[in-house]
Amino acid sequence: MFEKIIGNDAIKQMLTKSIQNETLSHSYLFVGTPGIGKKLLAREFAKNILCIGKEHNNTCKSCIEFESNNHPDFMCIEPEGNSIKIEQIRFLQKKIQEKPIISNQKVYIVNDADVMTSEAQNCLLKTLEEPPEFATIILVGSNENAFLVTIKSRCMILKFQPIADELIKQYMEANYGMSHITKNYLSIFQGSIGKAIQLKDKQLEYDKIENMIDSLEKKDLLEIVQLAEPLYKAKDEIFEILEYINILLLNKAKDNYLYTNCINIVENTKKRLQQNGNYDMCIDELVFHIWDIQKG
Repeated sequence: MFEKIIGNDAIKQMLTKSIQNETLSHSYLFVGTPGIGKKLLAREFAKNILCIGKEHNNTCKSCIEFESNNHPDFMCIEPEGNSIKIEQIRFLQKKIQEKPIISNQKVYIVNDADVMTSEAQNCLLKTLEEPPEFATIILVGSNENAFLVTIKSRCMILKFQPIADELIKQYMEANYGMSHITKNYLSIFQGSIGKAIQLKDKQLEYDKIENMIDSLEKKDLLEIVQLAEPLYKAKDEIFEILEYINILLLNKAKDNYLYTNCINIVENTKKRLQQNGNYDMCIDELVFHIWDIQKG
């Protein structure tokens, strides 16, 4: 049922059994790191709830309609702008009361549900308290603390775990031809397939950053500035790169305590950039200071 989805096998098994044994909950909360397959699994779960074929082989009318995004008994609500608004939840409440057309059930996914406004959450609470017997609601989010306690108390909470590094390596090699992924590069994925895909074309750039950090003890300042060229060109993704630099520095600090002080310089650089400090000057000072500190 979930063969093409990587990781979180215990959750997949539990959801499979709930369909087979007809023990579905009316409301679920899928929470975990972004990019680990929560929405993908929610959609596959929804398709199988709605399936009207005996073999669950994707050939029934319901599955065909689902795959073509035309299923009348399914809806996925996405944020409008930066939040999910009360009007969107009111629309869900109106549609959910209508009886199923193709399937015996109806399924509603609220993706990025942790950005629901408080008004929207309170509005949804009414439906979670008394859902139609044929309806299942799946909330998908990254920040469990963003949900009202009353929302969580009415949902079956499933906590998704990061994907194992080895599974990510296998997936990226099989689907994107990435045959050599370093341990350091894997660390920035944080167990997220989504982040790995997002950064799949950045490996060369990150390798250059790693080379710069590895060269701090071997090169003079002018050479380090030249090696730091990717930093000056990475304004749109600088905070992700600074996080990667911290990972590299932390590894270095295990053998040389001076690199711990370099981490403080990176954190100060983040703060200055967040306060709209001059970009090139911030990078200049970052490079100069970490080179100077590690020299002792």
